[in-house]
Amino acid sequence: MQFKLYMDVHAFYKDTCDVLMRHEAQNMIPLGNIIIGHEGKDKTDWRDPANWLMATVSDANGILLTALMTLPHNITLYATDNIINSEAINCLIDGLQDHEIPGVTTEKTLAEYFAEEYTAQKGLTFKTTMSQRIYELKAVNPDIKQFGVVRLLDEKDMYFFPYWAEAFNAANSYGKTEMSIPQDAKPYRYRLSTKKLYVLEDNGTPVSMAGYTREMQTAIGVAFVYTPPYYRKKGYAASIVAQISQMALDKGFTKCVLYTDLLNPTSNSIYQKIGYTAICDSLMLKFE
Repeated sequence: MQFKLYMDVHAFYKDTCDVLMRHEAQNMIPLGNIIIGHEGKDKTDWRDPANWLMATVSDANGILLTALMTLPHNITLYATDNIINSEAINCLIDGLQDHEIPGVTTEKTLAEYFAEEYTAQKGLTFKTTMSQRIYELKAVNPDIKQFGVVRLLDEKDMYFFPYWAEAFNAANSYGKTEMSIPQDAKPYRYRLSTKKLYVLEDNGTPVSMAGYTREMQTAIGVAFVYTPPYYRKKGYAASIVAQISQMALDKGFTKCVLYTDLLNPTSNSIYQKIGYTAICDSLMLKFE
């Protein structure tokens, strides 16, 4: 059993990309991240691979376990072909003994197995901060009702976008009860500059937003879905998600991937009606 720690993101990309592509939708986060690092076009915040932790565990037949951590985020793991090898897990933990791991985010069974082993060896405990389901879509349900116009968010939307962005973050952060708007507009303008966020306008009024995250070889992530409380239950979220999903398919992506909070039955129901089907469950676990 061989543990390998990488300093070069290009070498890590070369060794692991094809392995992670065996379950492209499931590996949206690590795959998307190594593509960002390999391309090197965006090194803002956590995106600089010089600060990443990249590792694999292999045997004579190839890679058994892939690990990537883009601090300050959790470590993400993939057991090749979803076959969990206990020896490989322990080999990884031994190899990472000089590194502090805040938590793990990955497929449910692997997340639980790794967390149990890691915390037992380190004298820690762990708790679930989010339980998610990963969905993919290959065709949009044509019966979804469409509203208004979908357009890119831009500078003129800064009067409401920071509030929507913080409300989205609060709704997706366990234990967060207060929403604050930072005085610095830089992070919001950065989001606008990526040209991946869209707003749905109904009769000229912004009513919902959604956007893309990581772009991979055949798949693209859909996220940032938010509708202000006073515009909910009108079909706006379903409309914008359906429209940008179709836009992605029209651009040549073969599938769209999104994560949902399992504690939110409404969003899970909406996405399934659009045409998203469940791939697997994922856990976000925090070590304490």
